[in-house]
Amino acid sequence: MKNIFYILFVLLISVKSSRAIEIDTSSFEVQRAKVNALLNERTQKFGAFDTSLSKKTGIFGLFKTNADMQKSMDILKEIIKHDNKIFIETRKLLTIKDAHAVKYQQLANQYDDQVTAYMKTISKLQAENEKLRSHHDDLKNEDRSDNIIIFALSLSLMALLFIVYKQYTYIKSKKLT
Repeated sequence: MKNIFYILFVLLISVKSSRAIEIDTSSFEVQRAKVNALLNERTQKFGAFDTSLSKKTGIFGLFKTNADMQKSMDILKEIIKHDNKIFIETRKLLTIKDAHAVKYQQLANQYDDQVTAYMKTISKLQAENEKLRSHHDDLKNEDRSDNIIIFALSLSLMALLFIVYKQYTYIKSKKLT
């Protein structure tokens, strides 16, 4: 009986909390997708930077011009700015993850407390049930002993009436003779 209550309680909690988990998971997934998109953009920008490093538009394509160097530096600055965005978004992702961990720990503690409270209640009810059963058995036994006493008294009364009747008939028959 105790196990049935426990199983029903756990099922109720899991259904209730699954909706909250879906919402929290979706925000985590959105943030993770955002970080992945930023990483993909960074890879493309780094490819453009690598291409600009190898580009030489100077005399006969042998030397880099100041414009080539400036273009590479501009791409590098964009990469650095992009890296800063990635760090910020990654920090947000980690914050969400930490918040989830804290929330799940709090939920686990709360559910543990609730289960403990339910188990105490069930134990208390089982003890009360046992107490009532023993009281019922005592009353049943007491009722049996009362029935035995009543039966014995009734039997004694009938025996006494029988004896009185026999004496009465004996006295009556003696008077008639």
